[in-house]
Amino acid sequence: MKITDTSDLWFKSAIVYCLDVETYLDSDGDGAGDLQGLAQRIDYLAQLGVTCLWLMPFSPTPDRDDGYDITDYYGVDPRLGTHGDFVEVIRTARDRGMRVIVDLVVNHTSDRHPWFRKARRSRNSPYRDFYIWRDDPPPEGQKNPVFPGEADGIWTKDEASGQWYQHSFYEHQPDLNIANPAVRDELARVIGFWLQLGVSGFRVDAVPFLLEMPPGAEVRDPHELLRDFRRFLQRRSSEAVLLGEVNLPYEQQVQFFGGEDVNELTMQFDFVAMQALYLSLARHDPAPLVTALTSRPALPPDVQWANFLRNHDELTLDKLTDAEREEVFEAFAPDERQRVYGRGITRRLPPMLGDPRRIRMAYSLLFTLPGTPVLFYGEEIGMGENIEVPGRSAVRTPMQWTADRNGGFSVAPPSRLVAQPPGDGYAPEHVNVAAQIEDRGSLLHFFRDLVSRYRISPELGWGEFEVIDQPTTAVLVHSLRADIGRMVAIHNFDGVPATIRFALDDEPEGACLVDLLGSERIALDERGRVEIEVPAYGYRWLRVSRPGDGRMS
Repeated sequence: MKITDTSDLWFKSAIVYCLDVETYLDSDGDGAGDLQGLAQRIDYLAQLGVTCLWLMPFSPTPDRDDGYDITDYYGVDPRLGTHGDFVEVIRTARDRGMRVIVDLVVNHTSDRHPWFRKARRSRNSPYRDFYIWRDDPPPEGQKNPVFPGEADGIWTKDEASGQWYQHSFYEHQPDLNIANPAVRDELARVIGFWLQLGVSGFRVDAVPFLLEMPPGAEVRDPHELLRDFRRFLQRRSSEAVLLGEVNLPYEQQVQFFGGEDVNELTMQFDFVAMQALYLSLARHDPAPLVTALTSRPALPPDVQWANFLRNHDELTLDKLTDAEREEVFEAFAPDERQRVYGRGITRRLPPMLGDPRRIRMAYSLLFTLPGTPVLFYGEEIGMGENIEVPGRSAVRTPMQWTADRNGGFSVAPPSRLVAQPPGDGYAPEHVNVAAQIEDRGSLLHFFRDLVSRYRISPELGWGEFEVIDQPTTAVLVHSLRADIGRMVAIHNFDGVPATIRFALDDEPEGACLVDLLGSERIALDERGRVEIEVPAYGYRWLRVSRPGDGRMS
């Protein structure tokens, strides 16, 4: 693949770091993180090597769904700061070479949003059609597919009007009627507002739900609405991106990128490969992951997959079969309390994998998969979940900066914190930034090393993926090839050392492999063959060095 040198495609080799302002750093001692606290930690993120911050919702909210129930799309929650504080975060990040993207939550609003309050007052309200209503009662026994066991159905009766309103999520989150041109105009203003303040794009929440049209809507192709968003975005900012949450099978998911001469989402999270990776980890066999990666649809060079191991929600396993899901549950969530909705796990990665070697192998693999790596705050130090907190909130604990009370997150009394840190072996006294900065062998320094190598290896973001055949079933060997060069990555999914043999028979005589995480140079024989020892849960990043290519390793 030819690498195009343009800043408009910055996302192809970005390091995306997701954080919740509310749980990152409290600067004023009220128990909640804030934008001023985040600004104080921009240098830490720059030293880590982050190039793009993804901020979870920070708008005014009743906070019944971790901020995803918004009452003002133009506002900043007063607990978290002001617009001035937000602009300072943007400016400081830009000064350190980082872009900022923010959540775009436009499938629904809070039921306390002024639009919905006005819509409820009268069937003749101009805001009535901002939402989706029905006169007939919904079918009996209808379940909520997003939150089974927590939410009943997707319709709730508005007693004042006698009509029912639709909510794909909780009943306090009524769905917006995206088929209404007035709604689309309002959302375009929202996008334009935050672009004007300096953001470089949006993570679009729940995209498939956003494009579900109400009965009778005069919209021939719902995807045209997404194209409208993209066209508007590109008119306002050529560099801005739309990173979409689309948890669908590949053949459906690829439609959300658009097509030839048609632009929709710029990036999408790869839920299919993520779930296959956990099945591979449970089986100590990369085969499920290989099947997923080789099944990915081909993409044009100006869009990208976003790879992740964990995020702020449950670790969903909905794309696995029942038997496969049970395998992953048994391996990584043996306690029923660690599971949710019958499909997901409410744990962070370090407690699931346990062995530090295995944890590092998994993150090494993340950075060498074709696509852009996305990290969830605290992954770089190996934070765990709070097992005492039920559901998704178990992984949404405060960032652990020091071994002090509250992990250095806040000086407030522990009872006033927005969330409680874990109290087990992953408590702040055991896992924190300050201690790991001083320890050259820590996970934090491991991440810094990976990121620094990733950032000088454009093959990883741009290269074409190829599995390299070799006989050891527990080891994945793959390469990423671009016009600038070729990388070979090796990952051992098993706790047993292995000796692997493979050939790069299309490389010229005299080529060798340069270890990017060490100092070794490994010669290929005259037929391009090589033999390499791989430790238990070992990993290698190897750059192909050809005679006369002149590239620094």
